[in-house]
Amino acid sequence: MSGEARRSFTEAGVAATLSLLAVLTAFHPNWIELVFGIDPDSGSGLIEWALVLVPALIAIACAAVAYRKWNSARV
Repeated sequence: MSGEARRSFTEAGVAATLSLLAVLTAFHPNWIELVFGIDPDSGSGLIEWALVLVPALIAIACAAVAYRKWNSARV
């Protein structure tokens, strides 16, 4: 497998992992409080929404780059 294809798979894996984090946080936003025992945003939900939006945007960017690299590697 070429280096370009390997990087595409890595970027796709990062996109999948971040997508999973975004979905899990969207459905169970209090996981930070449960896992770490702290409430960093004092109940406002700002941190939870940031943990949904930021990984989702990064995942979309990684998926787009991986798709573009994968298509250029096939040609």
